[in-house]
Amino acid sequence: MSLFSEYPVVYEQNVAWGDMDAFGHVNNVMYYRYIESARIDYFDALNIFEQKVLTVVASNQCKYLRPVFYPDQLKIAVRVEELRNSAMRMSYQLFSTAQNALVATAEAVIVCVDQNNMQKAAIPEDIREKILKMEHAVGHLI
Repeated sequence: MSLFSEYPVVYEQNVAWGDMDAFGHVNNVMYYRYIESARIDYFDALNIFEQKVLTVVASNQCKYLRPVFYPDQLKIAVRVEELRNSAMRMSYQLFSTAQNALVATAEAVIVCVDQNNMQKAAIPEDIREKILKMEHAVGHLI
């Protein structure tokens, strides 16, 4: 899928019957859960949860392009668009296999915080290097 060729992680998410709302399509809140699962998959590839920092979402937004219905499987592409001292901006592309179409795009700013004092902390250098290596491996230059 060339749409995702410059995304190092593509997470697959099955749409459950219970994800739909009274209008018969996936509820907008579920997109944030799907995005969270894709982000965790990316972070697992970094082993970020073995660090002495925590990651928190500072901001996020989602643009809904098309409604999604059960049954479906979404492919959620994830990449880091920008690295800062203590934060990163991630982007997401949500693709419906049932519709063969992009159904949403999203972004989130993730901040590292020290687990003891809950203050901003620098992204650990080994994590920064892993991010750059993952992104460069698919031709995405940050």
